Amino acid sequence: MSNNSNPNYFRLGVFVLAAIGVLLAVILIFGSGQIFKKSFTVETYIKQSVTGLDAGAAVRFRGVKIGQVTTIGLSGEIYEKDIPFHERRQYVVVRMQIFGEKVKPDQIEEFVKNHLRARVKSMGITGVNYIEFDFVPDTSDTLVLPFSWKPEYPVIPSMPNQADEIISGIQKLIGALNEMNIDGTQKKLDALLGNLNVLMAGDGKSNDGVIESVKQLNVIMARIAKVTDKDELSILMRELVGTMVALRQTVTSIQGDTSATIENLKQTSENLNEFSRIASQSPSSLIWGEPPAKITPPLNGSSSSGAQK
Repeated sequence: MSNNSNPNYFRLGVFVLAAIGVLLAVILIFGSGQIFKKSFTVETYIKQSVTGLDAGAAVRFRGVKIGQVTTIGLSGEIYEKDIPFHERRQYVVVRMQIFGEKVKPDQIEEFVKNHLRARVKSMGITGVNYIEFDFVPDTSDTLVLPFSWKPEYPVIPSMPNQADEIISGIQKLIGALNEMNIDGTQKKLDALLGNLNVLMAGDGKSNDGVIESVKQLNVIMARIAKVTDKDELSILMRELVGTMVALRQTVTSIQGDTSATIENLKQTSENLNEFSRIASQSPSSLIWGEPPAKITPPLNGSSSSGAQK
């Protein structure tokens, strides 16, 4: 009976070995040889939520896959076990396997100085997250998360998730709106609208309003248009020419009278100068001298005149 069962065990053993061989071949083929690829491990610390990021998620550099996430944990369980719970930082520690030749720690530090950062990104609407590496142009607005422990693997600093930044900005905006004095702003706005209404329509007393002023301006413009009509303008020009002629005659007459007056003033000034000269040279002659010649007016329209001593 045992001789008949031995071939069955042999066949079963061969089948099991063949199945194991096929399984290994499938792992090697569909695993794309990842088991035998060279790789090294880095880690990053994240302060925000990493919902949607799981072990096995892709690690990409500018969209190109360069590795995968191996483990996700909290710094309190990995590095801060000996620290009181209320003093723990409780960062999310994400460790990643990077395919390729191992990069030395000093080279990674040089990359970090050149602003190499890790960020959690989402795969569109699917909600599946992955880690994206890239060199960012400016990191002045984002501080590197501080830590006091000695990392087990090289650390690449992280940047906040863009979705978290948007949500945080919205929350800040809502908080600022809540702190605003809405009632006071509404009252000021109502007062402003009231003042604008008064400015436009007037208050019925001293202020006629912009609308009434515009009406009056329209009336004035209509009058100006009437005055500048061709016939009215001709009459106005004739009157203006007549006024200019009369003004010129008046100015000419005034100039003639002014010339005669100036001549008389000049003659009077000469007589005074002569009188002053005689008075200074011979004061006695003013008293003892002969009287001036008598002027006889012309008689009977005669043009001759004489002087009697």
